Amino acid sequence: MSSTRAAPAPPGRPARPRRGDPAATARRPAWRDRLHRFDLRAMPYLMIAPFFLLFGVFGLFPLVFNGVVALRNYQLDDPTLPYWAGFANFRRLGGDEDFWNALSNTFGIFLLSTVPQLLLALVVAALLNRRLRAQTWWRVGVLLPYVTPIVASTMVFSVFFSRDFGIANWVLGLFGIGGADDPIDWRADKPHAWFAIATMVNWKWIGYNALLYLAAMQSIPRDVYEASALDGAGPWRQLWRITVPMIQPVVVFTVVLSTIGGLQLFTEPMLFDLNAQAATGGPDGEWQTIAQLIYKVGWKDLDLGYAAAMSWALFLIILLVAGINTLLTRRLSGGHR
Repeated sequence: MSSTRAAPAPPGRPARPRRGDPAATARRPAWRDRLHRFDLRAMPYLMIAPFFLLFGVFGLFPLVFNGVVALRNYQLDDPTLPYWAGFANFRRLGGDEDFWNALSNTFGIFLLSTVPQLLLALVVAALLNRRLRAQTWWRVGVLLPYVTPIVASTMVFSVFFSRDFGIANWVLGLFGIGGADDPIDWRADKPHAWFAIATMVNWKWIGYNALLYLAAMQSIPRDVYEASALDGAGPWRQLWRITVPMIQPVVVFTVVLSTIGGLQLFTEPMLFDLNAQAATGGPDGEWQTIAQLIYKVGWKDLDLGYAAAMSWALFLIILLVAGINTLLTRRLSGGHR
């Protein structure tokens, strides 16, 4: 009969506990238990802490500080003003003609850029979703405008829409529009300036949104299209009756993203101005956006309190418009909960 006892340890050396022995488990060092509990309870929070730390420093704190500044008389060239202004900066927005002019310019450029941009992106994605020769090259090609530096592309478009030597007027002259005798001055009035800036925005972002739509279209089974083709549905009807409802989450995402970017437009209108440092958006503010006006008021006029109030107004406007666009997109795309 074999004994279950552990073999006696040599003299001067403690006996080694057997695995699974309750007594050995009880004698396990306490620091290992604490380390195990720390690994299970605290380590997940420790791993995600850097994100919240960076968000608090570079996201939450500037937002809160900007709200405090909006309630102050924070004018750098006049430190004698009272410290607190209350809601005077926000009340000032109601009678500020520059603010309402910038708001109308922002929405005008936003409508001319965002709506055609997303519609053309859907059409381009539907074409790329078909079997084409050199399919990879086509897909990479539509993304090239997005990877082009925005400053470089905007400077090129500024020359493209030049009044006297611009290629845009030369192309229109081929169709009998404008011409050398009567060229279009793209910086002279709102409609032409809005169209020029919207063209810059559309050129850069159509390919990016098209690839997002294309990635979503790849998940739609081919059987759905084949069944609809047997029922007599053509490519255009398949796009709006099948594709768009089935990729609705991505459509909503691009609408929200385009709304945020379109209402914060800054670089294109800034560099389109021949006197970009003034940030006036043309001689009479023909294409000055709210982002430009905030920059001008804050860093040209040195009125940081009023600029902060404008930025909060823009923030609330973006939330409102993004919410409305989300609801309209879900309804128009035929999505369901």
